[in-house]
Amino acid sequence: MDINALYNEWLEKATGDPDLTAELESIKGNDDEILDRFYRSLEFGTAGLRGVIGAGTNRMNIYTVGRATQGLSDFLNKNYENPSIAIGYDSRIKSEYFSREAAGILAANGIKVYIYEELEPTPCLSFAIRHFKTSSGIILTASHNPAKYNGYKCYNPKGYQMTDEEAAETYEFIQKVDYFTGIKKVDFDTAVADGRIEFIGQEVIDVFLDEVQKQCINPDVVKAADLKVIYTPLNGTGNKPVRAILDRIGIDKVYVVPEQENPDGNFPTCPFPNPEIKQVFEIGLEMNKNIGADILLATDPDCDRVGIAVPDKSGELVLMSGNEVGAMLLNYILSERKAKGTLPPSAIAVKSFVSTDLAEVIAKKYNCTFKNLLTGFKYIGELITNLEEEGRASDFVMGFEESYGYLAGTHARDKDAVVASMLICEMAAFYKTKGMNLVDVMNALYDEFGYYNNDVQSYTFEGAAGMEKMAGIMDGLRVNTPSEIGGYKVTAVSDYKASKTAFTDGGEEAIDLPKSNVLAFALEGGNKVIVRPSGTEPKIKAYITAIGDSKDGAAAVAQRLIAAADEFMK
Repeated sequence: MDINALYNEWLEKATGDPDLTAELESIKGNDDEILDRFYRSLEFGTAGLRGVIGAGTNRMNIYTVGRATQGLSDFLNKNYENPSIAIGYDSRIKSEYFSREAAGILAANGIKVYIYEELEPTPCLSFAIRHFKTSSGIILTASHNPAKYNGYKCYNPKGYQMTDEEAAETYEFIQKVDYFTGIKKVDFDTAVADGRIEFIGQEVIDVFLDEVQKQCINPDVVKAADLKVIYTPLNGTGNKPVRAILDRIGIDKVYVVPEQENPDGNFPTCPFPNPEIKQVFEIGLEMNKNIGADILLATDPDCDRVGIAVPDKSGELVLMSGNEVGAMLLNYILSERKAKGTLPPSAIAVKSFVSTDLAEVIAKKYNCTFKNLLTGFKYIGELITNLEEEGRASDFVMGFEESYGYLAGTHARDKDAVVASMLICEMAAFYKTKGMNLVDVMNALYDEFGYYNNDVQSYTFEGAAGMEKMAGIMDGLRVNTPSEIGGYKVTAVSDYKASKTAFTDGGEEAIDLPKSNVLAFALEGGNKVIVRPSGTEPKIKAYITAIGDSKDGAAAVAQRLIAAADEFMK
């Protein structure tokens, strides 16, 4: 591949967006900048596309989006009779622009398009696919990444992200498409006028909210609790639907962070719009000095993740982890549904295998079947769909991932911060009537089940050299498997790429899950280290589980394991 020739072709032909022309002109003669934009094409996988917004094959722009959409169109036309698709988008830079470009391409290929009138959360896209019975879905979002990123996620007819097989076949079609000459397109407004593109209106959002509200367990308690909530949508899509659902269940004291209320893809006050990061709560924490809220709530830009901060007895705000919130929600749902007689006898809960093992212990208390699946909410969506096909959809109680993604109900097949925000606030209201805040609740769970310290360490590897480094780290761990980590003996190694677990005593066991580039090291004492490259970011993540009889004891174990993980990444 002649990268300079590729650059010159784009300089000549990529004239559809003035921003791209200006960027290409600005890097003329700069080999490093040209290389970074053209050394590869954005990879299309089960998470679709994700990358920095800008010019080149390794960037998110109308040509990379257009090429992906033409390939998707060819895939749909091959596999479906009279195919249709739903499209959503978030507040990110160029999200609406990309969504309309995609709609015009799909319509030109004879595919009926349903597109939201304005930005909406990712779970609303999942809901629309099943509501309209479409063949596929697209949402333009980069979730919680910094402002320079955007992404393009593709869904199947069942409402969850494409399977590996569907993505691979779609990618085969994409690779055949020329960025500049291979894309069919019709004017967006023309296609709206002739019915090929149809807007999704508020009536569909209302039906979505109706389904979310059905998950409310204790509405009378919520109204009586006089809960105070500070909420930030982080300049994303959650503002309207989250406020609407909280109002529906009787929470009327919701104070929205004004600087982060309206859509803004630049995220001026939260450069990393990720509810896992304490910085996104800083303005809300300042507001709280005059409000005295019971809980602070933050949803990410596409509103599929939610994080919380809660004041403890001293008034100091505690940022609670995704694992803690998942464990509390599961305990709340199971205990209250059992008390009300609405818990199905064959109830099922599920989490990603890197999430806290505390959830399994809680589920066991209520005789709830528990499943561990690969990271990626599509696997939870697939489980729900399989239950539905067996006539057992009502058995699904809850699914979650440690990265702040939760789902109760079967209205969506992706994580949903609208229903999660509702249930978190309901849970806080319920325990408030009992004189407890959520810090008290979490401490009570630790007292009952033992202290689980779960940490996630992220290691970033940018650019072409970074990709090689990540591959080398994973290969090195496979070839030179450690016998101990942080002073704790390795008792088993699970290689999800090889689909097997090897025990240090010589035994072996098959892993009945799809292949994935993940290594899990089981350690003595129930401790664990899982190493996994991100599928959407230039990162490797190390998931640490440290178990102890006390907070300090578990924290000390965690620090030893984190230090060992740091050494792996050098």
